[in-house]
Amino acid sequence: MTGGAVRVTDGRADEAERLSALALRSKRHWGYDSAFLEACRAELTLTPEQATAARVVRDGDDLLGFHLLDDGELLMLFVEPAAIGRGVGRALLDDARRDATGRGWASLRVESDPAAEGFYLAHGARRMGSVPSGSVAGRELPLLELPVV
Repeated sequence: MTGGAVRVTDGRADEAERLSALALRSKRHWGYDSAFLEACRAELTLTPEQATAARVVRDGDDLLGFHLLDDGELLMLFVEPAAIGRGVGRALLDDARRDATGRGWASLRVESDPAAEGFYLAHGARRMGSVPSGSVAGRELPLLELPVV
């Protein structure tokens, strides 16, 4: 990021393919193999409408991360692997909380990747249980509740 604070802006329809690729790279960062990533591809592919609804961190022309909310749920939050640890995830989560507050939501439901659960817990989420993965049969995901205020 060139100089200063992380800024989160609106996504654009023409970024759907790039955001989808970022989501897969981010997932791969946690050591998942190609077969697993292929099983997740459909669930991690954004439509142009979702890309427009997403909130994005950019560094010039580079996309560093994004989040997507819908109906009280944090559907996606992904950070470019090279940007992990640089405040992008925190900026996206803070932005998601502000957005949720503006929509009148008291909390966000998060079906977390197990590798990301610690990030959410460190930011005030609490584990509510688990839910089946939408991509991989027999896999369970942590179900979290994240207060927004």
